[in-house]
Amino acid sequence: MADAYIVGAVRTPVGRRGGGLAGAHPADLAAHVLRALMDRTGADPAAVEEVVLGGAAAPGPRAGNVARIAWLAAGLPEAVPGVTVDHGSGSGQQAVHFAAQAVRAGDARLVVAGGVQNMSAVPAGEQVSPAAGSRGWAARYRGKEPSEWRAAELVARRWELSRGELEEYALESHRRAVAAGDAGRFAREIAPALGMLADETPRRDLTPEALAALPHRAEGDRLTAALAAPPADAAAVLLIASHEAVRTHGLVPRARLRHMSARGGDPAAPLAALIPATEHALRAARLKLDDIDVVEADERFAPLALAWLRETRADPERVNPSGGALALGDPLGAHGARMLTSLLNELERTDGRFGLLVVSTGLDQAAATIIERL
Repeated sequence: MADAYIVGAVRTPVGRRGGGLAGAHPADLAAHVLRALMDRTGADPAAVEEVVLGGAAAPGPRAGNVARIAWLAAGLPEAVPGVTVDHGSGSGQQAVHFAAQAVRAGDARLVVAGGVQNMSAVPAGEQVSPAAGSRGWAARYRGKEPSEWRAAELVARRWELSRGELEEYALESHRRAVAAGDAGRFAREIAPALGMLADETPRRDLTPEALAALPHRAEGDRLTAALAAPPADAAAVLLIASHEAVRTHGLVPRARLRHMSARGGDPAAPLAALIPATEHALRAARLKLDDIDVVEADERFAPLALAWLRETRADPERVNPSGGALALGDPLGAHGARMLTSLLNELERTDGRFGLLVVSTGLDQAAATIIERL
């Protein structure tokens, strides 16, 4: 099977709900990074064979084929088609998988993939289970309708994670993201948008006392609002190319997509699919966790990330070294693509070879991507 290469990766700053990107249409956010990607890689937009973008489905301006709309809004060639993928927080990652699979199979040579989301435009509580109304679903999971908050709480209990441990982990995520921003680590991957030069979501004023003062989600629970990734606004895109496209268009590949896969578990049980997804990916790629130089592990909920660390025994210093989703937010459709962009950037910064991305995609599923820096 042919190789698929990452030639470029660009993202917007991450905006907090109601923040600097709140008023941007998702298609315009995506158009911004699409133009930046073409400029930075020097690729000919007319040579792109397809645009695949992740975007969680929703009504109004968030509906429809945002990939096609964004490409056209960017003023790029009308002959290039676009398709939109909805896989929850794994949408952007899945878009990259689809693009790389097409390239590896020989069906495409140059594909743009990524994701976009404006969570500021999604009213709190609007999202409901996509399975609502399904008789088959109700029959199978009657009386135990999945709730990610509840599942995360069960993870905390199953792995005996105290509220203090969870809060210290969240605090460290913010510390790392603030330090990375101050050091300019994100500068290469960010295309400033709407006057925003840096991520809004990391909290430099966060303290142990502030975390301890937050109320529990429910009586007897350990989770608070600060122990879940905040909803966010962002867009991120990557250029995926074949060896032929690299040679023909004079492109410079930055990494090879070494492995892509996903695993699932019981939607009504604790959200722990990150663990088997990691084990499966490493086994399939014939690698060990010690071979991985940088890991971007999902922090949609602090218990998921801590349970993953405890179960895999990964080196914490190699995991989310510039902060994770607890600090940088969860812009749904763009989440996985943002993480992959940051993973590539961190591998290059530290002269690492292998990088692992593992993302929780909802309904107790998780997807894994392994890249090899060139």
